[in-house]
Amino acid sequence: MTSIRPWYRRPSRVIPAALAALGVVAVAAAVISPWPMALLIRAMFEQDGAKTATEMQGHVPHVPLQEPLDVRTGVAGASFDAFSPVGLDGPLPTVVWIHGGAWISGSKETVRPYAQIIATQGYTAIALDYTVAPEATYPVALEQLNSTLAYLVENADELRIDPTRIVLAGDSAGANLASQLAVLTTNPAAAAELGITPALQPEQLVGMVLDCGIYDVEVMASAGGIGGLGFSIALWAYLGDRNWSSTIGATEMSTLDWVTADFPPTWISGGNADPLTDLQSKPLATKLTGLDVPVTELFYPADHEPALGHEYQFHLDLEDARGALDSTLAFLATVTASS
Repeated sequence: MTSIRPWYRRPSRVIPAALAALGVVAVAAAVISPWPMALLIRAMFEQDGAKTATEMQGHVPHVPLQEPLDVRTGVAGASFDAFSPVGLDGPLPTVVWIHGGAWISGSKETVRPYAQIIATQGYTAIALDYTVAPEATYPVALEQLNSTLAYLVENADELRIDPTRIVLAGDSAGANLASQLAVLTTNPAAAAELGITPALQPEQLVGMVLDCGIYDVEVMASAGGIGGLGFSIALWAYLGDRNWSSTIGATEMSTLDWVTADFPPTWISGGNADPLTDLQSKPLATKLTGLDVPVTELFYPADHEPALGHEYQFHLDLEDARGALDSTLAFLATVTASS
């Protein structure tokens, strides 16, 4: 009598077929919605972000800080952490940091150690949270961040914020959001285009720190490789349209086209192994310099070793990242110096 092996004893046929079927389902889902791939990218980014935050934590000086955490602003999805050194009197110059994560991942916890490091140098440092995509599409995050800036100014005394000396900062997608908030603040045409009343007055915004950001969103439509695919998924999720490059949101997010001579003095950097440096950071630096905006650039030769990738500035075990931090702090001291 011939025995019949059950299906689970025959993986060579059944399991590959099942995996192939799952692959077809995943591809089909990705064609219909950005959710499956966006959540997969988020999981990978957040795993890497947690490791990087742990690395940064080892470089936070042992300086006592006031640390109100998870402060709610009254706007759903908007919250922040605030750090300021114990023992310093009065309001302090303030650095407001917006985390990255391709608009679909990340949290203020991933930049918390960097904000703490800045705070130990005599600043109030604020790390902001906002609702990422696909849970919320553009311009929800921008509106949340603008409302948080308004909250910070309204509660400046309690938070030890000097509302006349604010620096906006961000990394990756957070740099895009920071630059867009600065454009809203300094370019009335941009504010009118979006229908958003800026929370800050131009004179309150004394500087920008932009790490590894995206400032020409539309050009990302021609980016190739796995990185280009990832950005396409992220921007589909964030802008809410598979044809994201032709949306009004993509135009509004491209701050390279909206900056004016009133844009604040800017510190800008990107790694030599980060494709976004030549594609995004250097063009913005060139545009700002042409407008006579004071720009502090930190870029590296193409053959620089070690090769510095995206978000290199957070990897403080690297000498170059520590140098970038020193350069950032020197810039902050200059733009926040009291008149």
